[in-house]
Amino acid sequence: MFTFLTKKPLWVNIVAVVLTGSLLILLFFGSLAYITKHGEYQKVPSVEGKNVNDARKILEALNFEVEIVDSVYIDSLPKLAVTRQSPSAEATVKVNRTIYLTINRAMPPLVEMPSLVGFSLRNAQMYLENLGLHLGDTTFKPDIAKNAVLEQLYNGKPIATGTKIYMGGNISFILGDGIGTEQMSVPNLIGLTLAEAKAQLAPMNVNFTSVPDAGVTDFENAFVYKQSPEKYMQLMDGQRQSNFIKPGQNIDLWLSLDRPVIDSSANDIITP
Repeated sequence: MFTFLTKKPLWVNIVAVVLTGSLLILLFFGSLAYITKHGEYQKVPSVEGKNVNDARKILEALNFEVEIVDSVYIDSLPKLAVTRQSPSAEATVKVNRTIYLTINRAMPPLVEMPSLVGFSLRNAQMYLENLGLHLGDTTFKPDIAKNAVLEQLYNGKPIATGTKIYMGGNISFILGDGIGTEQMSVPNLIGLTLAEAKAQLAPMNVNFTSVPDAGVTDFENAFVYKQSPEKYMQLMDGQRQSNFIKPGQNIDLWLSLDRPVIDSSANDIITP
């Protein structure tokens, strides 16, 4: 098969090999520009805001490669919408360039509900926004801490710290409106269980702080043996005068396992 080569002088074969190699190299470099489309450029179309499937069709129709590199969640955008593209729209790039897309997630991620009780409304709202949550309704009830968060609600129910909810959810707050102007007589809560005391204080919109003795674990059924302010103020002449309290103010309640002994013979005279 190769007898024609062996019949030729060596130098002829060498020249043939050199010429053949040179021709192949020229053909390779000559076609390289065509293969790589060297010097061919086009503008990138804008696909931000479009569904990822529609964006892919638009880009691939222009011979771009498409790769999804990240996902985020923005509740104001449709699910699976393109939120970012790189290179950006109207950029001039080589044909066959890969376009990298970031898309909006189909499902919102879960976030943990923080404890915002005690925060000002403004700070609580900023905290919610940082988590991707929104401020829902705000209502007020008497409390000394004006515009402070007293309770946090999700779907109308109290939500505990650490509860996982979907990003984009609405959190409502019950806020303090400051101390009320109405004055009421301080109730006598001595001898009541904490549950009974709470039932008396709730319609008055008076808050309380419990101070349990050592060993008290069942707060609701523990007995109140001391309170501050007390129902009466002792006067210098031995008489007693009613103490008053306003909605939103606080009563401290000391709790014990044992019901206190109440002196029913005590003087109950009240001076105005």
